[in-house]
Amino acid sequence: MNPTLQVVLAAAATFFLVSLILASMIVICKGGSKRRRNARSVLPTRTRTRNPGPPKPNTAHSLSIGESATFDPILNHVSMQELIDVTRNFSPDLIIGDGSFGLVYKARLNSGPIVAVKKLSPDAFQGLREFRAEMETLGKIQNPNIVKILGYCATGRDRVLIYEFVEKGSLDQWLYDTSCSSDESPDDVEFRPPLSWSTRMKIITGVAKGLAFMHNLETPIIHRDIKASNILLDDDFEAHIADFGLARRIEGAHSHVSTQVAGTMGYMPPEYLHGATMATVVGDVYSFGVLTLEILAGRRPSFPFSGDDGREVRLVEWVGRMVGQNRYLEMVDASISKDGLDGRIVEEIFRLGLKCADEKWKVRPTMNEVVEELDRILA
Repeated sequence: MNPTLQVVLAAAATFFLVSLILASMIVICKGGSKRRRNARSVLPTRTRTRNPGPPKPNTAHSLSIGESATFDPILNHVSMQELIDVTRNFSPDLIIGDGSFGLVYKARLNSGPIVAVKKLSPDAFQGLREFRAEMETLGKIQNPNIVKILGYCATGRDRVLIYEFVEKGSLDQWLYDTSCSSDESPDDVEFRPPLSWSTRMKIITGVAKGLAFMHNLETPIIHRDIKASNILLDDDFEAHIADFGLARRIEGAHSHVSTQVAGTMGYMPPEYLHGATMATVVGDVYSFGVLTLEILAGRRPSFPFSGDDGREVRLVEWVGRMVGQNRYLEMVDASISKDGLDGRIVEEIFRLGLKCADEKWKVRPTMNEVVEELDRILA
């Protein structure tokens, strides 16, 4: 055979063999790729079924997975969807309060009871386990001077608490807001009469008993935000401490280390303002003392006013000056009739409030001691 022809045939055969091998490899690769694509196309469906993904902003009902619990036998099972329905998707028209970490709405559940529904801000609790543990603890509290948590719902980052509804609203409203609108008609305005001296004594005593109960639990609870707007009044003007958004359960030596400054200006103890990171029961005692002086004098602790010398002064400082001059009756809220007031009782209650609001935390009494002192004074 011609040598040239042999070279050509050998080259052609080699080219054919190489092409065949390459073609086979391409077919194999395409088949594997197709199988991997098919496998991926099935996987997301299973993942979406198990995990609905992050919720859409401000859309509680976009989630299908969550949990709820009730702590009171008068309530049936309550779902997040029911709370959305009965609050008309948390309508501003139904807001009855603005507590720490969330707004409070008035609503009637499908089973009949009227309740207060609090929708917490997303940063109120870091995780569902922390939230659940805190709610289980607070749900067990049974005390006539503490607002009862009836249950909760949680879906995604949404946390909603269900409280008992306390009829007459907050102490803050009764001290400063002289009118309220009826539920039936916004034009039907009712006027709140000033709180009498005896009613104020009842409220102060109720708050003291509620705090004493919390502070003396096996694992004490610090409220950390005692103020007039967190005291609710029922039909008999019995005081109920509300809003545990800033409460902290504490272990050991009645203290809890926290880097978060909690509370409200005017009621906050000076040690918190000076950078202390230790929340203690005596912090609540200070806030109670300020609240007591506020109830007696009818003056907001956070608002400065003109003293006798024309200079601006705040409530606690003003009371301290007036006590030093034995001017007790002059401090009593001007809306209260002074006729029949026992000067001795007025003096002792002011002194007790001032002692609780002492700048030196070691001087402040315990809430058990406060309750005993109130019982003695008002006996």
